Amino acid sequence: MDNKRPVNLDLGTIRLPITSYVSILHRVSGVILFFAVAIFLWMLESSLASEQSFADLSALLSNPVCQFIIWGSLAALAYHAVAGIRHLIMDFGVGEDSFASGHNSAWVAVAVAVVVIALITWWVL
Repeated sequence: MDNKRPVNLDLGTIRLPITSYVSILHRVSGVILFFAVAIFLWMLESSLASEQSFADLSALLSNPVCQFIIWGSLAALAYHAVAGIRHLIMDFGVGEDSFASGHNSAWVAVAVAVVVIALITWWVL
């Protein structure tokens, strides 16, 4: 097959709609959560093992790097939850009638996620 279509390999010039970015970030946040579960389970186990391990975990969580990891995990959880609720609403048939409604719901999901992440930032830091 002689295929002479142009191929654009410059990813910086490709313009995707907001719905694509919301979907891609939903998948990325799911992968982050997969690894964050291990961190949270380790923290739970450490906090319940003994008083000394609880004190050690408390001291570790005062480290800014650990706080950033916890913040990132909670931010991924918040975004994943908001985008997941958006997908559940769309599964019920709401917002599927036009491209504009999907576009608007994607922006609403991003706005809600930003507000929730800002609240998480205030809480963690």
